[in-house]
Amino acid sequence: MKLKRLEQLNTGLLAGLVILLGIFLAGLLAPWIAPHDPLAVNLASRLQSPSWTYPFGTDHLGRCILSRILYGIRISASSAFIILFLTMLIGLPIALLTGSVRGRTDNLMMRFIDSTLAIPDIVLTIAIVGLLGPGLVNMIFAIVLVRWASYVRFIRSLVLKIFQEDYILSAKMAGNSHFRILRRYVLPEIKMPILVFGALDLGKIVLNIAGLSFLGLGSQPPTPEWGAMLNDATDYFQISPYVMIFPGLAIVLFVLACQLVSEKLGELRYDFR
Repeated sequence: MKLKRLEQLNTGLLAGLVILLGIFLAGLLAPWIAPHDPLAVNLASRLQSPSWTYPFGTDHLGRCILSRILYGIRISASSAFIILFLTMLIGLPIALLTGSVRGRTDNLMMRFIDSTLAIPDIVLTIAIVGLLGPGLVNMIFAIVLVRWASYVRFIRSLVLKIFQEDYILSAKMAGNSHFRILRRYVLPEIKMPILVFGALDLGKIVLNIAGLSFLGLGSQPPTPEWGAMLNDATDYFQISPYVMIFPGLAIVLFVLACQLVSEKLGELRYDFR
């Protein structure tokens, strides 16, 4: 029974990884597999229905939707990974420090984080981008500035729990340095929960990127980005629904794949305990 359960989990995890890998490969190979130039304007072919020439149709400027979706992977996916890496780079050391060295510094940091998390992420991100000005770099900076606090709180809770274990006390009594305890005993225990959290958050980050670009605060035209494509399609949805359907499906597919990978990794983690 357990073997069958493990096979089901592995199948789901593999499916999610294959979808993500396929999306990344499609973005990497976009210059070779895209049927048209994503920036080429052809007003004579505007708002065409899907066909052999334009598999996903064309937008209001006659640009190939499929080509723009493929190139948009480079913007959305790469930006999401950069944001995830930077938030982890900031959040992990702070969480390890505050979770393992209790005291006034920890209390001050957590009160600051609590005040940050009290404001909805999207509201604070929009406010920061509004102050800095629209653009991809400013959007990435704003999302990182907002999201690192949630990583600190999550990782800190894991560290606090581990430091209550008896083997940590034994390691201290054996003369292990604080850094050695973190490296040898803490990091191996928290790496899987962080991986699960990061995989789930990757989909949320893509949604944030698309949402900000949809509002005109992220990637600017004519850059092919999924959220910006949805924004361009709002005026033409009723007469040509595919101009919004296909970019929306791309976002949904990426987010569902991230959620599937995160869910199956979490289930595998508990099954192997």
